[in-house]
Amino acid sequence: MAEAHQAVAFQFTVTPDGIDLHMSHQALTEIYLSGVRSWKKRIIGLKNSVITGVYPASPSSWLFVVIAILATMYTRSDPSMGLIAKIQEHLPSYFYVSASAKDVAGAVLFSTMLWLLLIFTMRMCLKQLLSYHRWMFEKHGKMSNTTKVWVALVRIFSGRKPLLYSYQGSLPNLPVPAIKDTVKRHLESVRPLMDDAEYERMTKLSAEFESSLGKRLHWYLKLKALWATNYVSDWWEEYVYLRGRSPIMVNSNYYGMDFMYVTPTPIQAARAGNSLHAYFLYRRKLNKEELKPTRIPGTLIPLCSAQCERVFNTTRIPGEETDTVQHWQDSDYIAVYHSGRYFRLRMYHAGRLLSPREIEFQIQKILDDPSPPSKGEAKLGALTAGDRIPWAKARMKYFSSGVNKRSLDYIEKAAFFVSLDDDEQGGMADDPTRLDSYAKSLLHGKCFDRWFDKSFTVVYFKNGKMGLNGEHSWADAPVLSHAWQYVLSTDCFQLGYNAEGHCKGEVDASLPQPQKLNWEIPPECEEQISGSLAVAQALADDVDVHVFAFEEFGKGKIKRCRVSPDAFIQLALQLAYYRDQGRFCLTYEASMTRLFKEGRTETVRSCTNESSAFVRAFSVETKSALRLFQEASEKHQHLYRMAMTGAGIDRHLFCLYVVSKYLRVESPFLKEVLSEPWRLSTSQTPLQVEMFDIVNYPEYVSCGGGFGPVADDGYGVSYCALGDNMFNFHITCKHSCPDTGANKFGAQIRKALRDLLQLLCPNQTELRKTEVKRPEFKKDL
Repeated sequence: MAEAHQAVAFQFTVTPDGIDLHMSHQALTEIYLSGVRSWKKRIIGLKNSVITGVYPASPSSWLFVVIAILATMYTRSDPSMGLIAKIQEHLPSYFYVSASAKDVAGAVLFSTMLWLLLIFTMRMCLKQLLSYHRWMFEKHGKMSNTTKVWVALVRIFSGRKPLLYSYQGSLPNLPVPAIKDTVKRHLESVRPLMDDAEYERMTKLSAEFESSLGKRLHWYLKLKALWATNYVSDWWEEYVYLRGRSPIMVNSNYYGMDFMYVTPTPIQAARAGNSLHAYFLYRRKLNKEELKPTRIPGTLIPLCSAQCERVFNTTRIPGEETDTVQHWQDSDYIAVYHSGRYFRLRMYHAGRLLSPREIEFQIQKILDDPSPPSKGEAKLGALTAGDRIPWAKARMKYFSSGVNKRSLDYIEKAAFFVSLDDDEQGGMADDPTRLDSYAKSLLHGKCFDRWFDKSFTVVYFKNGKMGLNGEHSWADAPVLSHAWQYVLSTDCFQLGYNAEGHCKGEVDASLPQPQKLNWEIPPECEEQISGSLAVAQALADDVDVHVFAFEEFGKGKIKRCRVSPDAFIQLALQLAYYRDQGRFCLTYEASMTRLFKEGRTETVRSCTNESSAFVRAFSVETKSALRLFQEASEKHQHLYRMAMTGAGIDRHLFCLYVVSKYLRVESPFLKEVLSEPWRLSTSQTPLQVEMFDIVNYPEYVSCGGGFGPVADDGYGVSYCALGDNMFNFHITCKHSCPDTGANKFGAQIRKALRDLLQLLCPNQTELRKTEVKRPEFKKDL
């Protein structure tokens, strides 16, 4: 228990001569400095709360209002129209020191109330302005006069230098769509998937629901929308994520990958040193709210930043009926896994963040540590990869007291989790097929070498490659992607490495050793670990993953054809799926609703009447295909905008279903709608273009990320536009389904992309292919 003795500030021994007290000055110093850091964080948080609370005004504007009111009073004017005199009548007696003090006190109180009223008015005006979404539906380059006035007003009321959360109080609430509109849109979305008899049956079910039970459920939902900030988000987090009892590995968690063409250093510890330091720099900016509010690209329109609050110091806690998300205000260490052992690594020393070189030094200590794992420790992480109920029972029975609870607390309360992998993973310059094993490793690893419950796990491979695995319940992928891309950018373009590939800087010789965690795992718990590992391993072995870069053209050429790149990709996926399966399927494309307070996602049903008509026509002849393609593209963009502006289908129907369960009433319509399988689930990974210089450093592009298949007989497809000349695709499916295959679907996607471009640009010559050979790694930037 050496690590426990190191953790206390003093020890005492009772002897016949009295009490022998031993003080640890180093421990007391660390406690003092930790307290100072905590208080600094609280003061900064208080200051930012004040600044955010009065936004779009500023705290200094209060002084301006006070001075203005006092100035008008001294000119023998009464700007309050008698209110100041009324205030003076009710002032306590200690204000009667002099008449002038009484006048000043009344004026200050009136000025403060006027200032608060102005802030409230400005905020309400901004909220109404941000509720205007007609601009999204106007044709590109054709802005109406109403929208021009709206843009000017948004500029006026948006304030200056906003903090990360400055717009939270001005964002509108998510509106509840009319029940008849949602039912109508749902019927339209399933039409290409049903024959006439099935569609007629669904039409009758829909009409019955809309005219009877639907109205009652909708009334309760509108009541919730009046009371709650967001009528979807809390139920979505609880019922879609936290109440799921199946493994979150593969089924819920997702992954993100490193640079495609370069590895900045081949030294595992050095890569960890720079990137871990960058993560804590990001967390510092997050805590100080110095990150710029996320906006719709090319506009002033802010997006909700509420999900950013739980990026760090967050863990999913298993329960028998439902899990919970636990967030701690601060954590000064990370939990590290290597070769079956768990370590606690402090990231601060003497009141400061460790330098990249010092972190590399500490990580190397862990890599060189020869100590064996404790009994049952090596595969302990499999509990987080298996079914949730066995993990919840094991946690309660074996980890609720003693050394096991203390060690588990260290993992769960860590800023995030780090896995030091003994395998090597490569990128494109080596062998393009290695991207597949690289992605599989990040998605599930060995099923016990990741802590899938942590908000995210950073994985470092032996050859310097890295990646991450993210837990999905606390936030959506774009939030974690922003932090990840900040880390990649800071690692290479700001911190850098020396000529030998090590981190820059010096090492403080007084750094404490990384603390190895101890465990006392009984045989019964080991059996449970083995059971969870068997479940997780079967799931991992069944996953088929294919990752490829499409370099023949990118969004630049598509835009020149006056087509939305996202609509182009979605129609290519529809064409590829039809060629692969010979039929259409219900297609899920993730859209965001972060235009609204606490918004998360909405579904765009990409398989439409227009897209299916185009695919059928294109498969037979091309005379009408171009016109049908344009119609399908415009329809897709319209659906995407509808989803972004709160007029989607699926979240509304989901919440109506939850209300029906609370009321204990059955709806055949809702039951059938929510049981429809998503055989093609798709998502676009956003790229923070301001963090990377793709023109001058084209090799520094990320591989993007992906997720597991939603349906056992379907595909999961994630894609990312990398600059103007490349797309990256991540495809997943299951080996157990004989009709699907990630590689064969990838080939269909490539063919569909080429065919669609040929349709749009029939006179083009051979497609441009990238021929620049990029190095696998650079040692010095």
